[in-house]
Amino acid sequence: MNFSAVAPKVFKAVLALDAAARDGLDPVLLELVQIRASQINRCAYCIDYHTSDARKAGETEERIYQLSAWEESSLFTEAERAALALTEAVTLLPQGVHDEVYDEAAKHFGEKELAQLIALIFTTNAWNRMNVTTRKTPGTE
Repeated sequence: MNFSAVAPKVFKAVLALDAAARDGLDPVLLELVQIRASQINRCAYCIDYHTSDARKAGETEERIYQLSAWEESSLFTEAERAALALTEAVTLLPQGVHDEVYDEAAKHFGEKELAQLIALIFTTNAWNRMNVTTRKTPGTE
């Protein structure tokens, strides 16, 4: 299904939400979060899209390759690790966003930036669900 053609108002609303969620976030962190949520949600289209954007933002191949095992990698900063832990908690919501995860993210991000990060995570999850459900694959518009 070409969701943007069939439901253009919804698609445009998600685009607007996406733009608002990105405001003020570091471009590399933004892509890391979107890749990680997309890995968890198994959204091949979004993984392809965001790894390409991460490279354009200056991200290294090594960090992209190690992202799925970020907890065992020494390549990520404490702030990135906190953002990735929050990404996993929000994406895997039935497991809950534990106080320790939220508090660690709050140590690294001010209230406004943390709100933007949370918005980015739930927006990425919306894109993942839209693209996985409609069978959108890499290389398609």
